[in-house]
Amino acid sequence: MDKTELHNEKNIAVESAENEPVVPAPLTPEQIDDLKNRAAKADEFKDNWLRVAADLENYRKRAAREKTEAIQFANMALIQKLLPVLDNFEMAQAAAQNSKDKSISSLQSGVAMIQKQLKDVLVEAGLEEIDATGKPFDPTLHEAISQQEATDVPEGNVVQQVRKGYKLRERLLRPAAVIVAKKPAK
Repeated sequence: MDKTELHNEKNIAVESAENEPVVPAPLTPEQIDDLKNRAAKADEFKDNWLRVAADLENYRKRAAREKTEAIQFANMALIQKLLPVLDNFEMAQAAAQNSKDKSISSLQSGVAMIQKQLKDVLVEAGLEEIDATGKPFDPTLHEAISQQEATDVPEGNVVQQVRKGYKLRERLLRPAAVIVAKKPAK
């Protein structure tokens, strides 16, 4: 046999070894345990990652909601400070209407115009009046300052509104101060 033939036989032997499927050596019990531990840790890491991703998404939603609320209610403190001014305008208007002096009619109309302008600005900012007169007493919107015996108004309803209440976009700024009806004593 010459070198070429010997070389060809070796190639055939190598090729047949390469075409045969490679069978891995069987795993030892320690290796199996190690693989099980690694798979358990991988599952744990995946669960933690999913929780963190959900927490992050919840945080983003909460932050967006809080930002929207902050924008909506940014003027709340200012409007609360302006409510007594609005009350004083209404009292001045009522006093001017009850006056017998006709010379203050121009002052009365000026106060009425300023009051209307202030009210319009506040309504545009989201302020709503709470009208309580004749309605059932609602402790979430009304503050009972006293009770009054009444036959013409059902018990538990508002007889008189002493001070107006206000809401800013569904959030209570100030409850209406009211007098609540009760049954007359026998």
